[in-house]
Amino acid sequence: MPHPETVKEPRMIAISSGKGGVGKSTVTANIAVALADAGLSVGVVDADIYGPSIPRMLGIAADKPAMSPDKKVIPAVAHGVKVISMAMLTDDDAPAILRGPMVTKYLQMFVRQVEWGALDVLLLDLPPGTGDIQLTLAQAFPLSGAVVVSTPQDVSLKIARRGLRMMEQVNVPILGVIENMSGFTCPSCGTVTHIFHQGGGEAIAQELKVDFLGKVPLDPNVVDCGDEGQPLVRAAPDSPAANAYRSIAASLAGTDGNALGLATPFAWTLADDTGKPASSGHGTDGPSDRIASLDHDGSALILRWMDGSEQRLADRDLRLACQCAQCRDEMSGARLLDAGNVPLDLRLTRVWSVGNYALGMAFSDGHDTGIYTFKSLRGLVGVEVEDV
Repeated sequence: MPHPETVKEPRMIAISSGKGGVGKSTVTANIAVALADAGLSVGVVDADIYGPSIPRMLGIAADKPAMSPDKKVIPAVAHGVKVISMAMLTDDDAPAILRGPMVTKYLQMFVRQVEWGALDVLLLDLPPGTGDIQLTLAQAFPLSGAVVVSTPQDVSLKIARRGLRMMEQVNVPILGVIENMSGFTCPSCGTVTHIFHQGGGEAIAQELKVDFLGKVPLDPNVVDCGDEGQPLVRAAPDSPAANAYRSIAASLAGTDGNALGLATPFAWTLADDTGKPASSGHGTDGPSDRIASLDHDGSALILRWMDGSEQRLADRDLRLACQCAQCRDEMSGARLLDAGNVPLDLRLTRVWSVGNYALGMAFSDGHDTGIYTFKSLRGLVGVEVEDV
């Protein structure tokens, strides 16, 4: 297995939407090809496990992928873009009937067990909504940022706002908003008709203080190109929609979108001090909800935040503060953990990153299911112990 320092980690950008039918996968496919045409090495994970469509849009045959000598899946390549999708693993009309844990397994495989090679950008075409797949990706992988696609209609924009808020809550930088299906230009007279209203995507971006990446106009050729496996940026490169895709791709190529703070992922085993993350190297003028460095003095976790403040949280206090379903009632928030059963000499044994927004922790009593968000850690001054 190669050493971590020799592996080039691509920028992982999630393309999301609050609801279906807004053309998110079409946007993803065309942006991917536009990025490849600009000279970047690009991969696409079709993370819509239940409704994969990227292979069809890029003209990829439904052949089962080959395996590399080290047992990794070799992705398909089309229009200069590497692709992995559930559609390549199942028959064309076979439904993916999977429970949550199996979906998580496939997502992990699509990212970590595919022979991507050296990529500059890995686009993740997410299913609509803010459910299990979105949360799994945010927790398991260091997303560099997210793009939200919406149509100009009020219903779509309202749901898109929820998607933006969800990404913010898990510390995924919002790279911007794309307004798709933004007006139809009559091919005969040139009159622009705003079928789904206009300006909503830009207004949402301004309201939430994120970038507005651009408008993609309606184009009848999009349907034909998608069905024929020819992305619009190749089939009709001079069309207004193709120009919009290239402009958006240029904006994404020029933004790093990296979350500030500790580099992720990491898994630090305290006993032998392996996997400890290096300090972020940032000064004391960063955001207050990002961790700059981690340390442990034998009985407490020491958190240094990017605004220059420092916390010392005792191992046992962290254990008592666990909010997992084993330790707290999910509805009432009442503590289920009996503090009297937590040993006084309990120790923290392992710390690992959960996406860009939380830490996972394991303790000497075997407990390891808690997720400690940066926000909850920042507010943790001391744990009141009742009925000891």
